Amino acid sequence: MSVSIKANKTLFANRRISDQMYITLLVASVATCLFLIASVLVPNFFQLQNMLNLVTNNWAVISLGVGVTFLLVSGNFDLSVGGIVALSGVLSVWFAQSIGGANALSTGLGLPYWLALLGALGGALAIGALNALFVVKFRIPSIIVTLGTMMVARGIAQVITQGSQRNTNLPDEFGVLGSLKVFGTSIQLPVVFMAALLMLAIFIERKMLFGRLTYWIGANPTAARLSGIDNAKHITYLYLFSSAIAGVVGILLSSEFQSGYSNRGMLMEFDALVIALLGGIAIAGGFGSVIGMFFGAIILAVVTSAATGLTLSPDWQFILKALAVFLAIMAQTWALTRRNQ
Repeated sequence: MSVSIKANKTLFANRRISDQMYITLLVASVATCLFLIASVLVPNFFQLQNMLNLVTNNWAVISLGVGVTFLLVSGNFDLSVGGIVALSGVLSVWFAQSIGGANALSTGLGLPYWLALLGALGGALAIGALNALFVVKFRIPSIIVTLGTMMVARGIAQVITQGSQRNTNLPDEFGVLGSLKVFGTSIQLPVVFMAALLMLAIFIERKMLFGRLTYWIGANPTAARLSGIDNAKHITYLYLFSSAIAGVVGILLSSEFQSGYSNRGMLMEFDALVIALLGGIAIAGGFGSVIGMFFGAIILAVVTSAATGLTLSPDWQFILKALAVFLAIMAQTWALTRRNQ
């Protein structure tokens, strides 16, 4: 009897893994097909540089998508990442600006640059800790909590910038991180950060117990808790991880543009959610992969880039994004249903 149960569990686990690989290959195939269709419809679209631009121009959203993916797999949302991007960027500028500027927007705390970066990252982690507190301790739905903290983070950024931006009286080294070229190439540090983050996330997801725990909690949180897994602690780590990524993204963007802007990162939280859903992440939790999220980002980048090449208005681009998500979820559900019959 016990042998039969173990065999069934093993069969189910193998089937689960194969389902994830199946959806990932499906998303990758869709991304490839869309790229080929866009190459036919849009002049000069099928070029090596354009292929690279689809990834490098979206490094920020892909990076945010890593944290959002892990939380979605665990059965939770994080809509605060866009606000954290704005907050961390504004804080890094404010902390680094010299004391005694010509006006309020050019006057900061005059901290050393490295300390300003740590302070900005600390502000990002504080929002992540606030998310975890309300979700884990008070059991408030994560979509409500993170929507609220998104507005809190952006609101603080707007107060510090007085609804404008801070871009003067900065130290010379402030713009180094965002524009630093690595390995003697044209590849910038933010793109390397994204690539390293993807590889780390894939390793955690596939090879580490932390990744397996995330799937177990998302698939059945009650069973996970009864098995001795500390769900609250694990979800807290996930929120801190996601907020740390958003904090680094905000710091790198503020360094690249050498300014702290309260509207930076606007709607990035929704783009990060969209690419995760396009990549086959289940909203209910327990299913999905970082690789799938990456191909979801390629789909969104192809759709957006092709729409721009066809000179469609931004309004139509929003409609295309919505249609892409709707069709992707329907197609993935249909494909899994057919496969499991």
